[in-house]
Amino acid sequence: MNITQENVDELNAVLRVKVTAEDYLPKVESALKAHQKKASIPGFRPGKVPSGVIKKMYGRSVLVEAVNKLLNDSLYTYLNENKIEVLGNPLPKLDSHIDWDNQKDFEFLYEMGLAPKFNVELSAKDKFSYKTVKIDEELINKYISDISKRYGKVENVDVSGDSDLLNGDFVELDANGEILAGGIFKTSSIFLDRVKDETTKKALIGLKKDDKVVLDAQKLADNPVDIATMLGIEKEAAEKITSKIQFTVKNISRLAGSDINQELFDKIYGEGTITSAEEFKAKIKDELTGMFINDSERKFYNDVVEYLMNKINFNLPTEFLKRWIVAVNEKPVTPEQVETEFEGYSKGLKWSLIENKIIKDNNIQVTNEEVIESTKQMIIEQFSKYDPTPMEPEALNATTQRVLSNKEEAKKIYEKLYGDKVMTLFKSKFTLENQELSYDDFFKNA
Repeated sequence: MNITQENVDELNAVLRVKVTAEDYLPKVESALKAHQKKASIPGFRPGKVPSGVIKKMYGRSVLVEAVNKLLNDSLYTYLNENKIEVLGNPLPKLDSHIDWDNQKDFEFLYEMGLAPKFNVELSAKDKFSYKTVKIDEELINKYISDISKRYGKVENVDVSGDSDLLNGDFVELDANGEILAGGIFKTSSIFLDRVKDETTKKALIGLKKDDKVVLDAQKLADNPVDIATMLGIEKEAAEKITSKIQFTVKNISRLAGSDINQELFDKIYGEGTITSAEEFKAKIKDELTGMFINDSERKFYNDVVEYLMNKINFNLPTEFLKRWIVAVNEKPVTPEQVETEFEGYSKGLKWSLIENKIIKDNNIQVTNEEVIESTKQMIIEQFSKYDPTPMEPEALNATTQRVLSNKEEAKKIYEKLYGDKVMTLFKSKFTLENQELSYDDFFKNA
């Protein structure tokens, strides 16, 4: 077998693979003998079918299978030994004609998309703002208020307030303000906390049971899905509705917050863990700090990705990749679909190439021991949410093995650990300037 590479340009090449009879005959003959031993054909004793009959029955399929396996193995070996970085997989050229019945020697042509050559420089000259949420008194009190409501109780009230739940009848009106025959009639609820339109919200505050108010259907919520749910109609209808809706109040519910006392502390953290309002506030502050760490990390990581994507310029073998996507997709894909989605695909591929280059240049590795330890920690954290009793070592080991036996789960864990190490590298290479923002400003910026 002879394989030669012919470069079309920096990003595209053709592999020319020449296969002779000497390369595949031993495998073909071995496979035919195996068929002969197992063949059961009327008129012949088992295992005694003449080789000519076997060859006539199975010869072509055995030849094709043997040559294809030889090609796959040889291509992989060639790329690996010659350290050729390709995007996707080599694609057989469709204009190659093979006569399996008469040819002894074969020549196959494969198109290849080559990975671009580029450098990644991570320098302290590059400065990034590392944004964090300011855990101030206002945010702590808001979170405490949310906790109080979460552990509070629902009670019925006589007059609606700005955060109540109203239950009642929604009825569609006609152009004259009369009930529309055959129109919308739905008993449903509306959370005043979720009403964004100030005029609508104002109209719903101060209502009593059996009060009626006329509302604009499009202003009941800020998205058609919520409007559709509230009125009992399809999303498409909710997007187009222009009617006025009469709402009749049937019930008003209010979530009364729990008192901030020892009973609440014990209910949340266990008996005696927190014993004062000061300790409770300090605990909440710690929780909020931990809660927003992932947001800060994600914001920083996204900023670095955007910066490197703009800084590092290289081309991709675009036309090859479009053909490759069509060829390998399990479901039929049209050229129009590929064109529509290719920009997003190419951005993802570009970042993947940059990240892999960073990992390779900085010799970042994830060991099997690290994967096992990370998986155990993940399992402990998940189980502790439901049962504070520590898992027995045997059960923990068994669960770890079960999780890692799932290839998709194992892949996610490897990718997370690589991502964590890349993040650590970014922090050590770049200059970070800490910037503390209010909750609203942080998420507006993020």
